[in-house]
Amino acid sequence: MPKKSSNQSQSLKTSKIILLCFKFFSLISPKLTTHLAAKLFRMPIKHNIPKREIEMDYKSAQKLIQIPSINKEVVIYEYGNSKKKILLTHGWSGRGTQLFKIADELINAGYSTISFDAPAHGKSPGKTTILSEFVETILEIEKQFGPFEAAIGHSLGGMSLLNAVKKGLILKNLVIIGSGDIVQDILDSFVKKLGLSPNASTQLRLHFENKYGEDINNFSAYKSAMEVTIPVLVIHDKNDKEVPITAAINIQKHLINGEIFITEELGHQKILGNPIVIEKIVQFIQNKN
Repeated sequence: MPKKSSNQSQSLKTSKIILLCFKFFSLISPKLTTHLAAKLFRMPIKHNIPKREIEMDYKSAQKLIQIPSINKEVVIYEYGNSKKKILLTHGWSGRGTQLFKIADELINAGYSTISFDAPAHGKSPGKTTILSEFVETILEIEKQFGPFEAAIGHSLGGMSLLNAVKKGLILKNLVIIGSGDIVQDILDSFVKKLGLSPNASTQLRLHFENKYGEDINNFSAYKSAMEVTIPVLVIHDKNDKEVPITAAINIQKHLINGEIFITEELGHQKILGNPIVIEKIVQFIQNKN
């Protein structure tokens, strides 16, 4: 059996320490447990840019811009030279170059792309962020770099784009890939991974609602879908272990003008580089424009 790398071993060790800490704090102080869980929930993991994304990183014009509504800065990637722009939005712990294969095919089809490292992601400064800040970032990017022909979002990026369209983002069409549908389900999954009781999920939701002054389930993708009238392509893999296929089905069911494309054996990440998926995306954008 191959040995684990030092990074893998350290990650496993850190995870075990975190689980033990939460188990301990849940016994002595539920309030402190909620506070710590809320902080951890808002902390994405910053990964180094893998070799496969280096070309897009090198060829992109990059700049740091301010997002006034949340008082944060993000790094923008301008890729290609066409005036027909497509907005690309990564998911949690992702990067602005993560959809590079999709970007390359869009450029071949006559488009250019604008992508970004969300707050606290990639090259953008900060350590914490949340879904609502993704949405505010998207709306500000439209002001500074739009208009956009279409947008493509992966995972949390897809949820964010549906919310942004609901709040006024103007697109001709939208593609979402591997997106969750219900915010409470995301909290439930997170709490379960920490080994906490289901009640901790309720406390976490209330914590965020008190902090941000809004019912966070209003950000659920299926709710936003009800108010989105543009054509939307929902893509999801049957074997996605991070987000169940039922999420895609629920989102598509609530869309006014939506269609669904289901794949197999691609999971949550490989789906972004699959040639058949990418061809479907490009054709959808071209046919709906």
